[in-house]
Parts: sequence; C-alpha cells; structure tokens
Amino acid sequence: MVEENQEIPDLTGETQPVDTEQAADTNGRKASRFAIVAIIIAALMLGGIYIYLRRMPLDTDDEKGKKQDTVVSVKVARVETGSIGREFTAVGTVAPSGQSTVSASISAQIRQMRLLKNAVVQKGEILAVLASQDLAAQRAEAQAAVQEARLNLQTLQNVTIPQASAQTEKDLSDAKAAADNARVIYERRKDLFAKGGISQKEVEASQLAMTNAENTLRLVRRSSKLNTSAANPNARSIIQNKIAQAESRLKVIQTQAGYAEIRAPISGIVTDQFQFEGEFASQGAKLFTIADITSVIVKASFADTVAQSLKNGDLVTVSAAAAPDEKLTGSVTLISRSADTLSRTVEVWANFGNGRGLLRAGDAVQFTVAERPAEGAVIVPAAAVQLNAANGDEGTVMIVDALNIAHETKVKIGVRSGGKYQITEGLKGGENIVIEGNYALPDGTHVEIAPEAEKVKGKE
Repeated sequence: MVEENQEIPDLTGETQPVDTEQAADTNGRKASRFAIVAIIIAALMLGGIYIYLRRMPLDTDDEKGKKQDTVVSVKVARVETGSIGREFTAVGTVAPSGQSTVSASISAQIRQMRLLKNAVVQKGEILAVLASQDLAAQRAEAQAAVQEARLNLQTLQNVTIPQASAQTEKDLSDAKAAADNARVIYERRKDLFAKGGISQKEVEASQLAMTNAENTLRLVRRSSKLNTSAANPNARSIIQNKIAQAESRLKVIQTQAGYAEIRAPISGIVTDQFQFEGEFASQGAKLFTIADITSVIVKASFADTVAQSLKNGDLVTVSAAAAPDEKLTGSVTLISRSADTLSRTVEVWANFGNGRGLLRAGDAVQFTVAERPAEGAVIVPAAAVQLNAANGDEGTVMIVDALNIAHETKVKIGVRSGGKYQITEGLKGGENIVIEGNYALPDGTHVEIAPEAEKVKGKE
C-alpha cells in the first residue's frame, strides 16, 4: 500500500513524489469503466442466446401443442373438372370482309360528286356523274342508224321482194306462152310441109323458133328459182346484218354513256376519296374505296409451331378499342399454308360480325385463339399452385382436409389457360385447395377458412 507522499522511482531510475489520493481516484474510474463494458458484453451474450433458443425447433410436448394451436387464415377453392384449352395471343389487324375500289371507266370531267369520305352508301346508289355530251350525240347517231337499217328491211320485205316476185311471174308466164305458140306453129307447118303446102326451109325456121322459145322458158324458170331461193334471202340477210351492227354500236355507246354515272358496286362505308367535283378523271383513275364492315376479317401472325396446333373453327376473341371491356367472338376461317421465311410465322384469319361497327378497318386488336379443349380435365386456379420453376410443369398445392389441416401435395401441370391450370398428376377433382395464404405455408398447419370460401366448401 502506498503511503501519502511516498516517492516512486520512474523508468529513468529517478524517484518521483506520488500523490496517493490522485492515484486512488484514477484507479476507481478505470474499475467503473471495466464494469460497464462487462455488463454490456454479458447483455449481448444473453440476447444472442435468447434469439438462438427462439429459433430452435420446439421439441417438447408443450411446444408441439403450441405449434398445433397456431391457426392461419386462408381462402380455398374446390378442384373442378371440365374442359380447358391452351390460348395463344398475338396482335391482329382488322380488314373489311368486302372492299371495292371504284375507278373511272371513261376520261371526263367530274360534273357531280359530293364529299363521300366516311359516308354510308348502298349498292347501286349514284355517287358521281361525269360529263358525257359527246357520248349523247354519238348515241343519237347510232339510234338513227338502227332505225334506217330497220326501214330498209321493211322496204325489202314489203316492196322489193314482192315486186321482183311479180316480175318473175310475168316473165315466166310470157316465156311459157311464147314456147307454147312456137310449138303450135311448128306442128302446123310440119303438117303443111307434109301436104306440100310449104317448103322445108319454113319448117326448119319454125322448129328453130320453137327451140329458142323453150330455151327461154327454161332460163326464166331457173332465174325464178334463184330469185326465190338465193337472191331474196341474201338481200334480207345483208340488211339484217346491218341492223345488228347498228344495234351493237348503239349498245357500246349506251354502255359508255352509262359509265358517266358512277354507282356503288357494294353497300358499305367510303373509306377513301381520291378525287372531287370539278376535277378531270382519267380512264382507270381511282375515285373512291368502299368497305363493307358489317363483318370483318382479323388477321394475325403466329409462330409456325403454334399454327400447327390450330384448326379451322377454333374460337377466337378480340377486344375493340371502342369497347375494351367487351370481348367479341369469332372463329378461325383460314390458316395460311405457307410461312414467312424470315419471321417463321403463319398468318391466321378469323371472321367476326360487326353490326355495331366496333371494329374499324385497320385497327390493331389483341387476337386470342384457343385450341380445341381437353375434356374432363382437372382444373385449379393458377394461384393455388406454387411452381418449382417459373416455366416449369411441376409444383405443389395445399389441400385442406375435413379437420382444416393443410397438406402439401405435389402436382404436375398440363394446359395453362386464362389464369387456370390443368393438373395431370396429383389431384382427382373435388378437393379443397388453398388459393390465398398458401405462400410458405408449412405442411400440417391448422388453417381457418375465410367466410366467402366457407360457402364454397359448404357446397360439397
């Protein structure tokens, strides 16, 4: 023990006087600090031990009882059986089921045409009128030519042919009378010559006259036949051909004149108008486009591997921009037989009724097609399955038994469609499974079913 004012040697060997009260005070402060540090360390150690013990599994009967008494509130759903099919989605483009581009068939100025874009038109309605004064003049000339040819035919039938027939009959009658008279004279002179009354020369002269008269008769007869069988029909045919030519020309001009009136070839909506009243329309120039959108075709492209699973008649749904919450249903009508060589996609068409006009030509819509469903499949909500991997086909569900104990069950996934999964292994149908509160839920946990889920369970 150091006495007051005792000298203590320092490190150099020299002695230094020491204040005993100051040294005692210093030693007390050091002891207090050491005690505080020791208390803090002991508290930390005790806290660590407590936490460790809390995390250790409870193996005692009391602890097991506490675990079994733990109740977790969950929502459940009943496993159903029914039909389910895969769904494939792509962006589709709306096209009208019928469309016609109207062009000018003649070159003329547009004399009359109202503003037609977005107008609803009916088949046969006059939409534009082209100037056609020259065609009107040509039509009048062609009508006159037809009338003239018809008058010529009437003249031939009523005047020329009867007159020629009468002249032929007269010539035939005259030739026959001359032949008969020459024959009588020849017979008479032949008798006189036999009696010696006349000379041989006179008989020969009368014989020659009879021969000439008979030859003339034969010629008239042949001419009469030719006039009846050939001349008259040919003349009639020539005039009839002229009539046909004139009528044909008149029809051509009337058709061209009809082109001056532009009529709607189909009923629909005018989606484009390319020319307007007062402008000059060249032959073949586009005037406007009409689209029939009472029914539409939606076209979408799918990967060739997906297209192999689709068939004509598969159900298709789309959402219109005008009514995003309303689903329009149609069916697949065409699957292209060729694939795009760059994108490896196949075009698929589906028809939709569009009486209310919700789908507009050119709209982009979500095109969802469902393949033909598997019947009698075990179906659960997607929320009930905890997948082992995001894109995997294996996972677990929690089945709730009659005592409200949750049991973990392994399952395999088949078709996925619209927030539902097909279970190919692990469930049979009719079980109650947890759809909310199943995340990290231990096997064997006592659960409390939410009231709205109790109603579902009570339907068993």
